[in-house]
Amino acid sequence: MRQPFRWLLLLFCLAAISPVNGQRVFNLSYTAATGEQSLTGRLFLVLAHSDSVEPRLQVGRYGTQFFGVDFVQLKPGQPVSIDNATFGYPINSLINIPPGDYYAQAVLDKYTEFKRSDGHTLWMHADQWEGQDWRRSPGNLYSPVVKITIDPPKANGRPPVISLAVSTVIPPIAVPPDTKWVKHLKIKSAKLTQFWGQPIYIGATILLPKGYEEHPNQHYPTIYQEGHFSLGAPFGFREDEHSPFYKDWTSDSCPAVIAVTLQHPTPYFDDSYAVNSANNGPYGDAIQEELIPEIEKQFRCIPEAKARLLTGGSTGGWESFALQVLYPDFYGGCWAFSPDPLDFRNVEGIDIYSDQNAYYKQHEWYRAPTANTRVPLTGEVLLTSAQRNIMELVNGTHGRSGGQLDIWSAVFGPVGDDGYFKPLFDKHSGAIDSTVAKYWKEHWDLRYYLETHWPEVGPKLVGKLHVFAGRMDDFFLNFGVYHMEDFLTSTKNPYYNGSFSYGDRGGHGWRPYTNIQLIRIMVESIPQNR
Repeated sequence: MRQPFRWLLLLFCLAAISPVNGQRVFNLSYTAATGEQSLTGRLFLVLAHSDSVEPRLQVGRYGTQFFGVDFVQLKPGQPVSIDNATFGYPINSLINIPPGDYYAQAVLDKYTEFKRSDGHTLWMHADQWEGQDWRRSPGNLYSPVVKITIDPPKANGRPPVISLAVSTVIPPIAVPPDTKWVKHLKIKSAKLTQFWGQPIYIGATILLPKGYEEHPNQHYPTIYQEGHFSLGAPFGFREDEHSPFYKDWTSDSCPAVIAVTLQHPTPYFDDSYAVNSANNGPYGDAIQEELIPEIEKQFRCIPEAKARLLTGGSTGGWESFALQVLYPDFYGGCWAFSPDPLDFRNVEGIDIYSDQNAYYKQHEWYRAPTANTRVPLTGEVLLTSAQRNIMELVNGTHGRSGGQLDIWSAVFGPVGDDGYFKPLFDKHSGAIDSTVAKYWKEHWDLRYYLETHWPEVGPKLVGKLHVFAGRMDDFFLNFGVYHMEDFLTSTKNPYYNGSFSYGDRGGHGWRPYTNIQLIRIMVESIPQNR
């Protein structure tokens, strides 16, 4: 935690901040020592109660206070001000920060110019194999941690200013080395590079079965475990004799199968959702036509649909279901856990078809805030929809937050006139754009898609769709599962013949199986193994 220039900075700029006439000001800049001549991006100020962990690393789902401001063509030493007008989260203005002692840190998130093939030019954060996380992205800059005191307002005097200069460059991500069990693959995608006008990389982490080296002529079924960006091995595999899954995977009784996780971050998020979309580009084609063929070329996977199986939770739950539905001839079955909205009548609490506003429900005589996140066991609301989306707005304008609602808009929505996605709703007011909601429905409501395409795709999906959800999902995602079940269980000619399973008090991570139990069930579903 202790930075070499921390005490010099303290001597230079540490003073109690006393808002004069209600004004509090931080000036943020970067130093010439970084070697940069001009930068475009976003600067963050983080205020924390403790420095046991750097403030920048405390910014997360619910909590630590931070502010953000965009800048364009900023020169070294040129200040960017964070003041009472700067939007923050969870407290929206500096003037409302309670008096007291805090630890302050600044972070600079660099943006890259993307000249896309659709004719739009965008400034976005180019992922550096960290999974779209400005707090720890290689090449981003941060300042030493400074202890400050915020005093109550004073009637008179000159407003003091705290100056923070970012100077430390975040180093490259260390990719874990290959081992006997785990291999890594990374390729430059021609399709995505052409779309974005900058090099775009996708990759995979491959977990090999016992006996792979000893049986060079044997080929194996493949389980694709979809989900958020991670360089970790599939199913959390680690070479630790005390790990239950390690013991299972390396035992003689484990099914002989290759497991794969994919890495496909975008300039919008840590994960592309593995499909082609107007804002993200042809990630579906890149994965099916570039990455998976390379995996099957380098490793002895059975290159047949029946031997390509899908699973994943949350984002990965939606992806595994969507890929099976949209590429029914390429995959042999999906086991989707707590999937993101399969039906848009509940998008983390928002009914995009009926609600007029994403932030509240309008009843006859009153409005009630729309809940976004709850405690599974009690139902207690942790975040409202307004709070979640304001947090995303502070993380980044134009949908550059790397947040959940923004990536859904990037994947499910149309391109706006400015080249960034056209929002489903206004981040400040919550007002829903019904034309965008219609686009979402016609392009990405998977329940609606199946309902309107069942005669063509239904025969290819019989017995391949298996969905699992907790009935108290933290983000209300179980309701989309209910709508999908209502449709699929009503199908005829053919009947879908899959399954839906629920945990009565289960939250977002509810699962009825261990990893090894799931793998056995999946492998046993392959026709030749029945």
